[in-house]
Amino acid sequence: MARVLVLNATYEPINVCTLRRAAVLLLKEKAELLEQRNGDALHSEHMTLERPDVIRLVNYVRIPREAHRRKITRRAVLARDSWTCQYCGSTKSGLTVDHVIPRSRGGSSTWDNIVAACASCNRKKGNRLPREIHMHPKSTPKAPAPTVFIQVASPKMPASWQQYLPQAA
Repeated sequence: MARVLVLNATYEPINVCTLRRAAVLLLKEKAELLEQRNGDALHSEHMTLERPDVIRLVNYVRIPREAHRRKITRRAVLARDSWTCQYCGSTKSGLTVDHVIPRSRGGSSTWDNIVAACASCNRKKGNRLPREIHMHPKSTPKAPAPTVFIQVASPKMPASWQQYLPQAA
């Protein structure tokens, strides 16, 4: 499915939408075309529209950035942790998520207590605390940057998107 990066009026990445939604925003003049896919165009009986790859909203849209309220999903945790086990560094497929402080030991399901883990590390750690088994995450878990949710929506990002995404993501 074709995806289009949506930027706010300030050039801040805010969303990924479908090609159809992007075309509607362009036709209603609610957005402007910044990047197009070369060689592709959308055709109707009376007009031709360049196929958008990146669009920018004409009017600023206020987006609340309360990361602690964003839904925690497996894909979002894996994207935040760069699809890497936080215990052994493995990037094999089949990663799971692990509660650093297990729920059975009072740990919560929050961004700062969940990390990506390979199945073997997750089984090895079990319901023990990191200090009990000497397995500490390589990086301290925290709420992700907003661009993580763009990675979740479109894991294979086109090269034309890179200049619009912060390098810290």
